[in-house]
Amino acid sequence: MGTVDPVGGDPSRDTTADRAYRLGVLLGDGIGPEIVPAAVRVVDAALAASGAAPVDWQELPVGAAAIDEHGSALPPATLEALAGLDGWLLGPHDSAAYPEPHRSRLNPSGALRKHFDLYANVRPARGFGTGRAIAPDTDLVMVRENTEGFYADRNTFAGTGEYMPTPDVAVCMGIFTRPAVERTARIAFELAMRRRQRLTIVHKANVLQLSSGLFKKVCLEVARDYPDVAVDDFHIDAMTVHLLRRAADFDVLVAENMFGDILSDMTGELAGSLGIAPSINASDDRCMAQAAHGSAPDIAGRGLANPIAMILSSGMLLDWLGTRHGDERLRDAAARVESGVRAAVLAGVSTRDLGGSASTDGFTDAVVGRIAAA
Repeated sequence: MGTVDPVGGDPSRDTTADRAYRLGVLLGDGIGPEIVPAAVRVVDAALAASGAAPVDWQELPVGAAAIDEHGSALPPATLEALAGLDGWLLGPHDSAAYPEPHRSRLNPSGALRKHFDLYANVRPARGFGTGRAIAPDTDLVMVRENTEGFYADRNTFAGTGEYMPTPDVAVCMGIFTRPAVERTARIAFELAMRRRQRLTIVHKANVLQLSSGLFKKVCLEVARDYPDVAVDDFHIDAMTVHLLRRAADFDVLVAENMFGDILSDMTGELAGSLGIAPSINASDDRCMAQAAHGSAPDIAGRGLANPIAMILSSGMLLDWLGTRHGDERLRDAAARVESGVRAAVLAGVSTRDLGGSASTDGFTDAVVGRIAAA
């Protein structure tokens, strides 16, 4: 996944080849304390193999453990520390299990995206050719606008855009603004230029003529700056059918927040499993690696979790950093992360969701071994 990350600053800003990066480690809940350390191990192996400087890892509290110790799922000290780092890995959270009032507040992932304006959620879906995949030849990327749209918890400066004027009436605001749509569309088009030069706009402008209509309109306006990219568009309901029937025909998809969230879960499953679905959440100068799946509390602590999504997400973070700082060693390390994962799976090593029998640690050992041997 190291070649799909389009969000980054001017690569000429920092060309120090031996720069030591400082990355945060937020374990999260459920299987997070298993899959995040797995990603750290793989990143360290890939950096060593590429000759890059080792990462200075900083573990920070988040989630249920942070509530117990600090009285907050996302302590102010964690936010302050993250602001001084180059990026971070975020494990999944189980906010539905938090005690009140924490359960009703914006979850750690949403709070981080909002606090740091991580406006682009980039979610690749690429199959491994395994028999468990519904569409093993899937190779696409969803670019999701990450700060507004139909998710009301990201649409206001304070509080949320969801409220009840009476006990029997619930109101939810969906916000669409030209600047937010335009910056996300540019990320999607830049990505399409580096892939197969095809982009699909997903919307519901036939019914939501003003809100979703603005999303479609702005994306088409941005398209004029990318004449080499072939552009089409589909309504969200039709898009689900097209993905089920012909996922391999699509390259880059761009959608508003909720549509992109739903479709990227679907494309991850089409490619094989949500356990292999990575993502980054990024602005122009910050990046958070986060697997697209949840915390899976039912298998937590049993060594059954698939770490692929978290590992590939960490590789995307390396590529984002390498692009931003002009660091080819870091980009090489990112490529090694993905090649190590793919080599392990193609050699028959996988966790049970992909039809294998490897444990979380066993699969991680296999990836680290293949990176070291490459």
